[in-house]
Amino acid sequence: MPLLPPLGLGLLFEVIALLILLVIGIIVIIVIARALLFFLPAAIIAAVVWFLADFSLFWAGVTFLIIAFISVVRRK
Repeated sequence: MPLLPPLGLGLLFEVIALLILLVIGIIVIIVIARALLFFLPAAIIAAVVWFLADFSLFWAGVTFLIIAFISVVRRK
């Protein structure tokens, strides 16, 4: 017995729905990957400053904001 009953919408409609969901999924993955690549350098430098500044979250946050701002300015 299947866990979910078939929708009964027809094979063609299910294939079209599958393709649409695949495209949406790929777009979401690309957006998440681009966001991670944008924040990764700022996060790494902020982590180094956090260790060097005796675990100061303030200076790590300031560093993160500065590097993120520089990344935004350089992209435009």
